[in-house]
Parts: sequence; C-alpha cells; structure tokens
Amino acid sequence: MDHPHVLRQIPLFESMEDADLAALGVKLASRSFQEGDVVFAQGDEGDAMYIIEEGAVDIVAGTGTQRVTVASLFNGQYFGELSLLDGAPRSAAAVAARPTLVLSLERDDFVEFVKRRPEAALSIMHELGERMRATNELMTRTVSRNVVEEVEENLSLGDFVADRVAAFGGSWPFIFIFGGFMAFWMTWNSVAGKLAFDPLPFMFLNLFLSTVAALQAPVIMMSQNRQSSKDKAMAVNDYQVNLKNEVSIDKLLRGQGELVQRLAHLERMVGPLRSVAPEPRN
Repeated sequence: MDHPHVLRQIPLFESMEDADLAALGVKLASRSFQEGDVVFAQGDEGDAMYIIEEGAVDIVAGTGTQRVTVASLFNGQYFGELSLLDGAPRSAAAVAARPTLVLSLERDDFVEFVKRRPEAALSIMHELGERMRATNELMTRTVSRNVVEEVEENLSLGDFVADRVAAFGGSWPFIFIFGGFMAFWMTWNSVAGKLAFDPLPFMFLNLFLSTVAALQAPVIMMSQNRQSSKDKAMAVNDYQVNLKNEVSIDKLLRGQGELVQRLAHLERMVGPLRSVAPEPRN
C-alpha cells in the first residue's frame, strides 16, 4: 500500500507536502487482528491512529445493554486520528469485525515528526481551522423539517374532505345554521296545519338527524385519526430536533474546546522550533 497516498486521504494530513507525507508514511507499522479482537477499548489512552488495509472494524460505544455500534469501517478508512494531537482517553472502543490488517501511527512518532518538521504542523493547524469553520457553517445552515407541511402535501381527496367536514362540524357557524334549520323545521310543522310535511313527533326529522349523525361520526373519526398521526409525527420530530440540538451543542462545545487545546499544543511545539528553523534558500 502506498503510505503517502493513504495518509493524504485523511483530512488531518491532506494539506501536507508530499515530502512530509513520505517522511510520516515511513513511521506507519502494520498490525493484524482476528475477528472479535479489541483494537482498543473505551477509556484507553489515545496513543495511535489506525488505517484499515484489509477487513473491517466496528466502532462501539457503551457497555452491556447500552452497547451501540456507532460506525462500521472498511478498507481504506481510518479511526483514532484525533488521539495523535491530545492523547485523550478513547471515547469508544474499536473491535475487529473480521480478520483485519491495519496500519498504525503511534502518537510518539507523530510528535517527534512534528518537532522535526514545524511546517507540517502549520499545515495540520490550517486543516483544523478549516474543519472548525465548516462545522460552524453547517450548524448555522441546518434547519428542521416542517412535519405539518409534509403531511398536508400528501393529503388524499378523502382526507381533505374529512378535514373540512370535521372543521365545519365543530364550528359556531355550523351550530347556528343547523340550530336555525331545526327551529324552522319544528316551527313550520307545528303551525302549518295541513301544509306540515312532518307533524309531531317529527319522525322524519329524527330519521334525518340519525342519518346525519351516522355519516358525520366516521368522517370526524377519520379526521381525528389523521390528526393523531400528525400529532405523533410532530412529537417525534420535536424529540429528534431537541435531541439533535442537545447532541450538536455538546459536540460543538466539546469539539471547539478540543481544537483550541490542540492548536495551543501545536503552537507550543512549533514555537521553539520556528526561531531555530533554517532560512529558506533562494
């Protein structure tokens, strides 16, 4: 495997010069794991990053019933790269999903490389700044979806009619109109004598009201069922938005804090070397 080419696929190193990538690629070491082997456990010291040559690795967080596979990585993908900068404890475990061959870059080798090549450290700092800027831009652009509009766009004719009937049947205009209609019906058939078409006890009116109630009830239930589905979708969306905001804010704050720490760490390593770095030749 072409080690410099492999390193260039990693965002942390993509801004580095070819000579720097070649020098860093020499420090990559090959390691093999059998299926089920733990590459590193959650909470272990971050002492290396890994690039998968063959096989697959699952990134797992939590333990017991809370154990969750965060990601499944395959050939050419990498993990653990941020540990090169801070050596912080692993936030998740890495487990070989099948026989796997990886390339590892030890943090001590990386620190030694940065001390010898301060220009490469500046490239890494530039890449970290770009990633922070991209994250901030993404957070400001991201919006949640409008569940109500999505539901309304998919309305069938039956759903539309049911909503309108339920909305009108539960309004004051309907009460006034229907109340006036019944008052007119009963008054006319009480005083019209031979012209009455439904005399007391208003049998036809009872049949009419029973028919209207029998037809109106399932229509209103259809609308209520759809409204219940809409409320459920809105509740799920609200939960997802709240969860996303909570996780995003936590990740953003944590990520910015980590980036600031790493930038400060790199500046401390580069500062003493910059004063003794040889002047570039014309």
